[in-house]
This record gives sequence, structure tokens and C-alpha cells, in this order.
Amino acid sequence: MQQTQDCPLIVVGGTNGKGSTCAYLEAIYRYAGYRVGCYTSPHLLDYNERIRVDQRPVDDETLCQAFARVEAARLAAGSVALTYFEFGTLAAWEVFAACQAEVVILEVGLGGRLDAVNVYDADCAVVTGIALDHTAWLGSTREAIGFEKAGIFRTGVPAICSDPEPPQSLLDHAAGIGADLRLLGRDFGYFGDKAQWTF
Repeated sequence: MQQTQDCPLIVVGGTNGKGSTCAYLEAIYRYAGYRVGCYTSPHLLDYNERIRVDQRPVDDETLCQAFARVEAARLAAGSVALTYFEFGTLAAWEVFAACQAEVVILEVGLGGRLDAVNVYDADCAVVTGIALDHTAWLGSTREAIGFEKAGIFRTGVPAICSDPEPPQSLLDHAAGIGADLRLLGRDFGYFGDKAQWTF
């Protein structure tokens, strides 16, 4: 299995807006001429929708080959137990490595800190917004959930938060690890009128 990360990686977490953010990033990089791998969830009709290369769902043969490589590695490591999402995340990485993706975008499935995509070190981490979600696993307050979502941040790496009022736990975690935190309204923003948008 592919062990190294040879291209820029963006991890996107948050309560709402993750899928849209991934789709925008995917379209921007594709339009700029990059080969883009994008992993999202859930799917609507076919599992293949979760793993896209250049904005197209991976074909069955490529997906099955990736699953087979993950299974072979799992068995070689002593039948390591994997969750459904862990297995799928590893298969997505195999697809992106095989196609030599030039940019990879991974959407967090649940939370962030303990999510399967967080095994990879992002070159940029995005938290879209924070609200009460999956409280049985992430906690019952925005502060608890904010800490979990901030778990995708890395030391010295751009960490973007578009929540207009991020929980203090997210701010504290970013400061504590030395993430390069960029906040909506402080470091970036937008405004518009009937004629144009300004970013």
C-alpha cells in the first residue's frame, strides 16, 4: 500500500458545509489544471461517488482493486480490524496514489480528532462551522464539539475556520499547537451589493 504523501492535502471538517466546500475546492483545482482526488461521504446512489478523480466517481474496477490492496495489507498485518469508514478511507488513498493525484481533498466523516481521515497530515485544514451534531460521540456543547473538530489542525499549518463565532476550545487548541489559524471576519471575509462580490 501507498505509504507516503506526495501532493498537497486539504482536510475539511465542520458541522455543515463540508461537502460544498470540498466540491468548490475540487472545482477550483480542476479548473486550474490539477489532477484532483476528492473523498466525501455519504453517497447518494453508488459507493463510487465517495471517491472522485477529476470530479468523476471512480470506476468499479479501480475501486475493487483498491479494496483488494487494503484487504491484503490488513491481512498481512495480522487481520487488523478496520471500521467501514477506515477501510473506505484507505481505499480512497490507494485510488489517489495510483492515479498520481496532484491535490487531494478529504472530508471528515464525523468530528475530526478521531476521524479516519485525520491519520493523514493536512497541508491545510478547514473547519466550516460548528453546531450541535453527533452529540453522543462528540459532546453536548459547542465547546466540546469545537475541540473535536479542531483536532484536524497541525502545528505551523494553515487552519481555516469559517464559523463566525468559533468556540473558545477551537481557538485554544489552535493556539496551543501553534496552528496558523485564519478566521472569518479577521483574516478573510466578503461583502456584496447588487453589482458585485468582494472577497
